Amino acid sequence: MITAVHTLVYSDDAEAARAFFRDVLGWPHVDVHGGWLIFKTGPSELGVHPTSGEHGGQAWSTPQHHEISLMCDDIAETVAELRDKGATFTREIRDDGFGMTTSLVVPGAGEMMLYEPEHPAAYGL
Repeated sequence: MITAVHTLVYSDDAEAARAFFRDVLGWPHVDVHGGWLIFKTGPSELGVHPTSGEHGGQAWSTPQHHEISLMCDDIAETVAELRDKGATFTREIRDDGFGMTTSLVVPGAGEMMLYEPEHPAAYGL
């Protein structure tokens, strides 16, 4: 029986990324050995997207890949709170159709989308 989803983030600076999740996002964690932190990430959901299609009369495609997005209830409030804790964002909040989104920098690990969904959330089922 599957009991959970374990997400992996690969970072060029694992200590900085771990400090970000611990100190900026405030996620509870366990230290499994010598500073190797495993974080409780809260509710989750998984979507499966196609690798090609058409949107607005334009064909598009993307290679197979996996992506991590963080969800929130109020994106403007969340961005303000995270900026106060030192987080940086690579773009302003915008409406992407499925929700309001921005891009959050994870030190040493690139960017993650932060979004306030406009669709019904599955994690509360």
